[in-house]
Amino acid sequence: MNHRAGWLAHVAEVVTKGTGEVERTADRAQVDVTFEALGAERSEAVSTLNQRISAVEPLLEEFEVRSRQLSVHDNWDNNQRVGSRASQQYVIWVKNLDRLDALLAELVQAEPSWINGPSWTLVDDTEAIREAQREAVADALRRAEGYATALGRRLGPLLRIGDTEGGAHYQPRMMSGAASFEMAGPAGMVDQLNLKAQQITVSASCTAAWSLLD
Repeated sequence: MNHRAGWLAHVAEVVTKGTGEVERTADRAQVDVTFEALGAERSEAVSTLNQRISAVEPLLEEFEVRSRQLSVHDNWDNNQRVGSRASQQYVIWVKNLDRLDALLAELVQAEPSWINGPSWTLVDDTEAIREAQREAVADALRRAEGYATALGRRLGPLLRIGDTEGGAHYQPRMMSGAASFEMAGPAGMVDQLNLKAQQITVSASCTAAWSLLD
């Protein structure tokens, strides 16, 4: 039998979980907006929709449009067809946040059926995730050292480590910086909504096993 394998089979160990969190200010906003049109036939609904969004497309040229999703269907009332509806949904990413208020104001002026945003993200979360991971490992180590001290033992080498609960993730700290509404009546004053970039909480968690020495 391999001596090292035999030692590992009998070594006492302590297993701890660690968590780490860091905050970063969001540097990308996502806006979802939907335009709809009605018609007696599907082709009429699509034609009317195309006329509505023809003024919208130029507004989006300086932004990253992640998706354009078209939906066309018939409307029914008591099993009777009562015309058709066409809609197009946009998912827009805004990296130049100085342009966000202007974009929202222009979209509102175009009178969409529905608009939601901004939701906040990070363009590159690599550095923040690594810092959160470092804090998670340090937290797991502090816990392990505490248990070793409580047992009157010394903490030995790290035996294994892995993610827990999905590893690293992030989310907005607060949700007050988003607006969601159906358009009805005149466009509102978007600049009064105080849609400032939110703080993003980046978190990481790990499980680590350490050997215990005499």
